[in-house]
Amino acid sequence: MTTTAPETKVEQKLKPVVMYIHMGMHMPNNWKICFLLKELGLECEMKFLDFAKDEQKQSPHIDQNPNGRIPTLVDRNNNSFPVWESNAILMYLMDRYDGENKTGFLGTTSEEKAQVIQWLFFQASGQGPYYGQAHWFMFLHPEEIPSAIKRYQAEILRVLSVLEKHLQDRDWMVGSQCTLADFALLPYNLFYAPRLLPEGVSIEQQYPAVSAWQARVASRASVLETIREREVQMREFTSTNPIFPGEKSRMEPVFPFSEGAVISSQA
Repeated sequence: MTTTAPETKVEQKLKPVVMYIHMGMHMPNNWKICFLLKELGLECEMKFLDFAKDEQKQSPHIDQNPNGRIPTLVDRNNNSFPVWESNAILMYLMDRYDGENKTGFLGTTSEEKAQVIQWLFFQASGQGPYYGQAHWFMFLHPEEIPSAIKRYQAEILRVLSVLEKHLQDRDWMVGSQCTLADFALLPYNLFYAPRLLPEGVSIEQQYPAVSAWQARVASRASVLETIREREVQMREFTSTNPIFPGEKSRMEPVFPFSEGAVISSQA
């Protein structure tokens, strides 16, 4: 995975960072990191883990991340320093490779930086867990528990309502440009929500401000490239391998380009 380095980057030759991710590049938390790596002009070597074999709980991954979850980033330019938790990885990459915040991805004022961090916490504590629990009870839990599905679908709608209200009169989550907050919040909406929403509900119809924001973020070259790479990986692996061990039914992957999602091709 490579891209053209922006002018903000130092010019010395850097080693590719390493990222451990799910085979098939399925998990949404991987994508926010891919977006930022491309924006910063950093090369990345992907280490694909087979969850059906519990490789995420084995060496060498567990040696870098005692939590045994993905993504995990190992920075070869910093004595193979490991970082896990996706939003912590975003903050680390900015501090290490854009320490002066020339990209503006941390906001352009101290107040905006606080807001960026605020939305990163919201994504990690609200959006991600609720979407994940909806996925569990819809596709993985061995018993059908309608009340659990209803609860977590309702939480997804609540999260979307928060975003919809916030985005009514603005183009970006924070300030006047794309930031880490946009990168962090996009993947779950784009790749998970279409398979988890209650029947008859769509982001495009019920949450137009969110839909417009998604298209805006996804029009960036870094995001478009990542989406295309994801689609190649997903089509290669998920046709024969389960995304998760013990699936009672398959949550078919979302392919924004193939399925006609409203995504501009202009960065």
